Amino acid sequence: MSYNIQLFSIETKEKEQASDDDSFFDYEENIVPLTEDQIAGLKERLLAYKYELLREDNTGLHFNHPDEDFGNALLTKRGLYFNAGLSESSIFEVGMTASEFTDTGEFAKYDPQNEGWEEF
Repeated sequence: MSYNIQLFSIETKEKEQASDDDSFFDYEENIVPLTEDQIAGLKERLLAYKYELLREDNTGLHFNHPDEDFGNALLTKRGLYFNAGLSESSIFEVGMTASEFTDTGEFAKYDPQNEGWEEF
């Protein structure tokens, strides 16, 4: 088991909130694709946070962190998906990292285990 936190474009958040569709995330076409610049920027940030690129495949870029509390991450064309362990410290670290990645205003943090979108 793991704890999942996702980062999507702000446009995806707006689209999901306007949809009133409980199965919104079940359909990939609902998620607004990230731009090449956004993907490059997120990759740079992950590397700056000491995540290590493990591999690239047809699903995206797979990252791991040497400190297991920071979990792992998958960067795709539609979002950034963090996977944390179930320990409090892992959920906290991954949650804080995802929140920090929203500081540009381009992205929104979605926590499906904790009532969805992070609001400030």
